[in-house]
Amino acid sequence: MFNNSTILVTGGTGSFGHVFIPMILKQFNPKKVIIFSRDEMKQWQMAKTYVNDSRVRFFIGDVRDKDRLYRALDGVDYVVHAAATKIVPTAEYNPHECIKTNVIGAMNLIEACIDKKVKRCVALSTDKASSPINLYGATKLASDKVFVAANSYSGEAGTKFAVVRYGNVLGSRGSVIPFFLQQKEVGTLTITDTRMTRFMITLDQGVELVWTAFEDMVGGEIYVKKIPSMKVEDIARTIAPEAKIEIIGIRPGEKLHEQMIGFEDAPYTYEYDGYFKILPPIHGWGDDPSRIKDGAKVSEDFIYSSESNNEWMSSEDLNAWVENFYSAMIKI
Repeated sequence: MFNNSTILVTGGTGSFGHVFIPMILKQFNPKKVIIFSRDEMKQWQMAKTYVNDSRVRFFIGDVRDKDRLYRALDGVDYVVHAAATKIVPTAEYNPHECIKTNVIGAMNLIEACIDKKVKRCVALSTDKASSPINLYGATKLASDKVFVAANSYSGEAGTKFAVVRYGNVLGSRGSVIPFFLQQKEVGTLTITDTRMTRFMITLDQGVELVWTAFEDMVGGEIYVKKIPSMKVEDIARTIAPEAKIEIIGIRPGEKLHEQMIGFEDAPYTYEYDGYFKILPPIHGWGDDPSRIKDGAKVSEDFIYSSESNNEWMSSEDLNAWVENFYSAMIKI
């Protein structure tokens, strides 16, 4: 569907965009890929990579600005919504700003997509949106609900909306691995709790889940990638085995373990090869065969949580990923 199509990525200068853009240009032949973001310096730096590719365009704008979204979406076929305020402590201390971007921004994008007759839109979510305890998670849960419900009123435009949800992205900005690599230089790594676990996913896997959503969606689905877990302490000891570990306690709004599917969602959750799919309970969509397809319904007490996960990442696998990732970064 991406061949000869125009795709726009909100927040496209972030970690996701830096992987999504080259992957889509390599594997497909889009007519145009538009990076929509508010930071001119990040756009200027990113543009250097695509100076010889006329398919890549840059558009300064903010999802808080609905009028700017209307202009950016003119002639766009598909949208990936990656723009967000996502650092947990920042959101806790700046709640108004987090809500403006993550909730109001989502509402603005939905209305603009419908009015501009965009075909499909996939929004990126987070494990923190499942049973949230912090503001970031709460705003992303609200955003997820808004995107799901948007399928109710897309009207004659026929715009379809879906959500993808995944955990800690290896190597992404603000994530734990770059943080530990910095601390490794001083010989002391800080972790909040030795029991803490997190889901682990690569950006490539995240991009592939977005493609799955675009291809499979009927509208209103939340796609959850099957990914391994790892203890944060084990991540630290893998990154810097000789370093001292200092326990600093859980930060405001931080969970001991993350979950991507709570038991409340179990009645509407189906399992597939490589991912789960949460169907919306509204309008009877949770029982819609066109959305279920070949999925197998999970048990009534099903919970997909990082501490009870069936799959765990080994130190060897993490080491191999770190070496490959940073070797590639050096070549860039």
